[in-house]
Amino acid sequence: MIMSRRVGNIISVVAKLGIPDHLEAGPKSADELAGPVGAHAESLYRLMRAAASVGVMAEGADGKFSQTPLSDVLRGNAHPSLRGFAIMGSLELVTRAWDHLEYSVRTGKTAVDAIYGKPVFQCLAENPEAAQIFNDGMTAISTIDSAPVAQAYSFEGIYSLVDVAGGHGLLLATILQRHPHMKGTLYEIASVLEGAPNGPLAPVMDRCTLVAGDMFTSMPAGNDAYIMKHIIHDWPDELCVKILQGCRKGVNAGGKLLVADNVIKPGNDPDFGKILDLEMLLLPGGRERTEKQFRELFAAAGWSLNRIIPTLSPVSILEGVPA
Repeated sequence: MIMSRRVGNIISVVAKLGIPDHLEAGPKSADELAGPVGAHAESLYRLMRAAASVGVMAEGADGKFSQTPLSDVLRGNAHPSLRGFAIMGSLELVTRAWDHLEYSVRTGKTAVDAIYGKPVFQCLAENPEAAQIFNDGMTAISTIDSAPVAQAYSFEGIYSLVDVAGGHGLLLATILQRHPHMKGTLYEIASVLEGAPNGPLAPVMDRCTLVAGDMFTSMPAGNDAYIMKHIIHDWPDELCVKILQGCRKGVNAGGKLLVADNVIKPGNDPDFGKILDLEMLLLPGGRERTEKQFRELFAAAGWSLNRIIPTLSPVSILEGVPA
């Protein structure tokens, strides 16, 4: 377990070099791959051997490496693909924050603010290369959970849906493709919206509106439902209440609030959300929440938590109705 962070770094470099993409056509040796991936052959072999020891690729008796299910999802063209998320794991902004875990635990303050003197999203806005890596990582995660979220909820009676801070709209596109009767709005900051028309929403742009704005101060009004995935967990309660109050003010009578996030369960079973919770502490200053904490958060913003719907991914859908 102590060495698991090193394993994460190994996986990240395997993904960044694009090794699984080269193995898609068949087994290859480190010597064969060194040129195409731009690496030192012997060192590349040592990296691949270590990766194979944890199931990411497999080394044959001939010294060639072949694909395994764990390396296959690291291909850029895999569906779903975790390549972007694996690369994001070695982003300096992330690794430096984890180096300061003790600081955040002792103070309750965000490590990124202490290291860089500014919030994480400002850091990303000022570093386009890091922002691209981060956005690719978020898109990778979305390929894992967008379809399960779209499948788990019926969307019955919902004809207009706002995806709040939905990136380039993969979740919204997935939902609209399943529900031809529905119209959607992607609500994001202007810089993110620039890449949306040619992204996942392209096939459904005839039913989609792009709106730029600040979710903390305004929200598109007159809609049947508002959905947000991995958004509420980024922020402390007081800012979440502002977001949810904006949705409450804008929703049509009888409308819904749909929050797709991890719901922390009691007990000691392995729980991705409990690890992600610390990353929220370190980077944006948010948190993963229990059912009780979500219920209180909804109530503070004028919503009542109606039900929690599990999905085939780690996230659940928390359905809110006007209180």
